[in-house]
Amino acid sequence: MEKIVYALWRDTATDRDAFNARLKDEIAPRLAAQAYAVRINIQDADVANGTSPRMASTNPQMDAVVQLWIDSARDIVRQPVDAIVAEAAPRFAAWLVCESTAIANTRHPPQPGVRTEGFAQVVFLGRPPRLTWEAWREIWQRDHTVTGIETQANFEYVQNLVIRPLTYGAPDYAAMVEECFPSAALTNEAVYFDAPNDPAKLAANQQQMMESCARFIDFDRIDCIPTSQFEIKRLSR
Repeated sequence: MEKIVYALWRDTATDRDAFNARLKDEIAPRLAAQAYAVRINIQDADVANGTSPRMASTNPQMDAVVQLWIDSARDIVRQPVDAIVAEAAPRFAAWLVCESTAIANTRHPPQPGVRTEGFAQVVFLGRPPRLTWEAWREIWQRDHTVTGIETQANFEYVQNLVIRPLTYGAPDYAAMVEECFPSAALTNEAVYFDAPNDPAKLAANQQQMMESCARFIDFDRIDCIPTSQFEIKRLSR
């Protein structure tokens, strides 16, 4: 099996709520019939007013993300899946990724078709030209992973290393990260950094995180989006 990450851009003439509803209620179930597992991330009313980090280097920024597992990401095998995604979004991009789970969501296990507790922060990362691919990966997956766990209140942390783009013109991302946080972290920075009612710990965690991020992230090559996570079909492990 191989995992594919899709980024979707809605038609600007389509209302966001209508786009989200169609993706969740019509498109995702059809994708589930073609795949071993499907997860979608949408920007809906539950995350619209959040103040958690939001960064955009892609213009326009993607509106939703679809993650799925199929037998093969080869074009001829993927074609029926691409066709379904295209019905939801006039523009989409896809990448073959290698998934690594740093924190499995055992606190609020996703349930098929139900919004996962809290919110999911989706981050697309570009590799800074100053770093070789191997140096970048080592910093991110060896060093930064520990920092991301120690300084934040994340209860799910999944790293998707991009193997190659699958669609023409796909943005040159090196990775996609998904982290789940408590609902309160959407508007409370202290909760986000796992330091409620502790200003000293908040400042220390923020500094440690920013210093770690600066080692492997160019902040003009990052897209960070708060989303609602919906597990449509779970992968049997």
